[in-house]
Amino acid sequence: MAFSLLSGNEAVAWGAVAAGCRFFAGYPITPATTIFETMLELLPPLGGVCLQAEDEIASIGACLGASMAGLKVMTATSGPGLSLYSEHLSFAVGSEIPLVIVNVQRLGPSTGSATRGADGDVQFMRWGGSGGLPVIVLAPVDARDCFLLTWHAFNLAEEYRCPVFIASNKEIGLTRESVDLESLPRPPIIDRTPPPSGRPFLPFEVSPDRMTPYFLPIGGRVLVRQTSSTHGPDGYITTNHEEIARSQDRLEKKLTTAVSRFTFYEEYLEKKAETLILCYGVTARAAKDACRKLKAQGRPVSLLILKTLWPIPEDLIKEKTRGAKRVVVVEMNLGQMVGEIRRVLPDKQIDFLGQMDGRLIPPARIEAVVSRVRPAE
Repeated sequence: MAFSLLSGNEAVAWGAVAAGCRFFAGYPITPATTIFETMLELLPPLGGVCLQAEDEIASIGACLGASMAGLKVMTATSGPGLSLYSEHLSFAVGSEIPLVIVNVQRLGPSTGSATRGADGDVQFMRWGGSGGLPVIVLAPVDARDCFLLTWHAFNLAEEYRCPVFIASNKEIGLTRESVDLESLPRPPIIDRTPPPSGRPFLPFEVSPDRMTPYFLPIGGRVLVRQTSSTHGPDGYITTNHEEIARSQDRLEKKLTTAVSRFTFYEEYLEKKAETLILCYGVTARAAKDACRKLKAQGRPVSLLILKTLWPIPEDLIKEKTRGAKRVVVVEMNLGQMVGEIRRVLPDKQIDFLGQMDGRLIPPARIEAVVSRVRPAE
């Protein structure tokens, strides 16, 4: 085994390059900058491009252009930069442009605390573009996840032709730990599907057995039409309500009907447990420790760690909580996923532990909530 001492941000960069990323554009921002720095080391020797743009808007715009030309692309930022991504994110959704966005979350709102972590952008990533159409959001727990989920993010962006978020945060992104990259399972690399030969190419035409269009790059021998406005299969702007409705319905269903195919999670289910802790991100580390301590005290508690946040994996949540009478949702915010859990599990008792003050949630606070005692401050 060959262990590497990697931060989560470095692991993201290595995962991106392994998955075929050859273009990165970004703008320095704490705590995401080391992704940019690592890509600057990795891409040029491979013939790739690492660009520092003049701001975050230009960064994601450059990524969209490179993606339309056929490259696998990634950008990385934190909360203030994510705000500036909004319009180009909408463009990527509506025009089906593959893109991986790493959001190394920090305490907000606005500039917030640049050196303190939080998970305050969970709803923002889902609803940050106009139109309300879904995106994919994956949430790593550690550096190992950062490598693997970034690889999966590229595959999903290519397969479903959509933006995919990596919802990291400061604690994951800047913490170094040992990772044996050589032993990690590596999924097959997925690329965009070119059109079948022998027929005219329409950039947004979808065949009966597919939910995403075929792909040809802009700038090649075949004319490829692209627009950010509502469009028909030929790429021309349309105001036809039936054509628009078909397109919008497909853009939603291509992800929501397929979420079971990219539902990533960890589970630690105890047969006699009446309580299940549900969490994601770095908080899962404290939750694991709390569960171990509670089990040692003769009070077993189950644990479900979500690594796919959006589209929300409703079937998984219902299945894994079936035996629990009570679900405790733990988040490094004031309550973002807990509302969805209450919607998915209307017949369960849902308790919530939230914290958003720049500190990690310690295992003792989780134990206290599970045990129904007043959490220590």
